[in-house]
Amino acid sequence: MSAGSHAGPPALLLGRLNVARALGAGGIASHIASPLPDELAFASRFCTGRIKLPPLDDRDAVVDALLRAGERIDGAPLYFGDDDYLDLVQDRREALSRRFRFILSDPEVARALIHKRRFAAFARRRGLPVPRALEWGELATWRGAVLVKPKAKIAWENSAVLAQLLGGAGKARVFESGREVIANAAAARLRDDVLFQEYVAGGDRQLWSFHGYADERGELLAWFIGHKIRTWPELTGASSFLELAHNPELERIGRDAAERATLKGVFKLDFKQDAVTGRYSLLEVNARYNLWHYLGARNGINLPRVAYDYLVHGRRPQPTRYRCTHRWVDLRVDRQAYRQLHAQGRLSLAGWLWSLARTPKVYTLLAWDDPLPFARYWLRRIKRLPQLTTRLTRWLFTAS
Repeated sequence: MSAGSHAGPPALLLGRLNVARALGAGGIASHIASPLPDELAFASRFCTGRIKLPPLDDRDAVVDALLRAGERIDGAPLYFGDDDYLDLVQDRREALSRRFRFILSDPEVARALIHKRRFAAFARRRGLPVPRALEWGELATWRGAVLVKPKAKIAWENSAVLAQLLGGAGKARVFESGREVIANAAAARLRDDVLFQEYVAGGDRQLWSFHGYADERGELLAWFIGHKIRTWPELTGASSFLELAHNPELERIGRDAAERATLKGVFKLDFKQDAVTGRYSLLEVNARYNLWHYLGARNGINLPRVAYDYLVHGRRPQPTRYRCTHRWVDLRVDRQAYRQLHAQGRLSLAGWLWSLARTPKVYTLLAWDDPLPFARYWLRRIKRLPQLTTRLTRWLFTAS
């Protein structure tokens, strides 16, 4: 199905290329809005309109720009591709709902999902199976491993936690004990900006996710299960190699958690299965569209299209048994994951290449039916070569 062949208005997408391609796979064209002039999604063939936004911290100006765009595509469904966009939509839901169609969880739930400190308390009230939260005063006597992660999901790239505690990579950090956390200067300095919780034993292959889309009453319309193969850095980093899976036990747990949390609209429940006990713990909930939806679309379960059909036409999907044939890979990140595992003697070059070669794949940049973003990325890199060469030359002469 070609982009734009779906009856109805185009979607309005805040951000991301993978979501634009998921929509395109469902025959839905997108007007894409971003504050980034070099946003790769602008180059996608599924992008039929480009909306340059002001910086996201100027929320009044951003909302004004979106509402002006809404005058041309009134009634378009609204898609949000990262936590900064989600926070904006939740904060200005009343104004944006005058022009756009979308479903969000109730404000109390929505606020709890975007701020991890609130989520910990929310999860306890709703009886969700989350790991035990730890206070700074408990760490001196806590002998087990500790996971340290930031309190907030927004404005992440420029945070002190990422730069000083996580070394510029990863989403959290694992310490062998509570005493090791206390002894870490960055952890002590940033303790008001992070959360501490017991670490659930296991590697990347114990990381699972339950993805769904629910209507205004919280009724689940469609869902699928994701399984991580590799991340970088290991255990706490960005996804590099993913697959879909069928897991009846996690389906039951995911459905129950979504119902207890009264989730509405799009969501992803992140779980980790304890390598010792087999118990699934809920790590966090993300209420936005994400890269998994492109992989889902390639495997026959397209949640962005489910959302479009319901929001625009009021149609509910037929039950679908999705495939698990295609995997998703970000080769740049997965190469780093391979290097880390190889250095530990846990993955050979042949083993890494075989894992990539043995199944069909979708890529974070390369797509044969949508080649321009990949070409735009490399053209941008090539244009930077003279600058890099000049810097290298200056460094060599200075070093000599």
